[in-house]
Amino acid sequence: MVIQAKYLPHTGGAYVYRVSHTKTLELCKKHPSLKLYLEKMFLTCPDKYFSNGGPRSSLLRFKLAGTSPKETTAHEVSILSKHGLSINFDRIKDNHSRVQLFMLENDKKTIAIEVPLWLHHNELERYNTLFNTKEELTGHIDVLRIENSKIWIWDYKPNPKKEEYATTQVYFYALMLSKRTGIPLTEFRCGYFNDTLAYTFLPEMMKLPNN
Repeated sequence: MVIQAKYLPHTGGAYVYRVSHTKTLELCKKHPSLKLYLEKMFLTCPDKYFSNGGPRSSLLRFKLAGTSPKETTAHEVSILSKHGLSINFDRIKDNHSRVQLFMLENDKKTIAIEVPLWLHHNELERYNTLFNTKEELTGHIDVLRIENSKIWIWDYKPNPKKEEYATTQVYFYALMLSKRTGIPLTEFRCGYFNDTLAYTFLPEMMKLPNN
């Protein structure tokens, strides 16, 4: 399996973008623009967007309207997370990165981790009202998976049951990747998880707040 890695000098953390080209080639046949985007980020990631003081998806503090996420125990990603946490990676110290790397190296459906994303102000109605700026919204997807040709965006949360704004965060990941690749939001699925619980939702069913 061929995995390519690149350190991203972005504000907010030590991001190492990794892609399994072997799995991407196999699983992205229905979504060639996704494969192209993942490859392009190794060459032309606009690092300036991630350091210009604009909003970050992981720090958004407002809720979306729409259906509540579905809670699931013993979900596949939770089982993978449990395995990842049980293995001693000498080169990885934090649980977040251990789960990500284990899934990329061992899960047949995980194709990339720490995927960089951004959204321009003219790509979303009421952008200025929501974010009070015209600077780009940015973020990094924890785990990107392909299952039954659907694009799954997952975010690892140590205690997902107590998360108030995880749905908002992951929704905007889906929206940003949809804008960057031209793939309709209906092709995406979203979730956040730990080693015991997973919460899933359809991004197409979520709506921005009225106020």
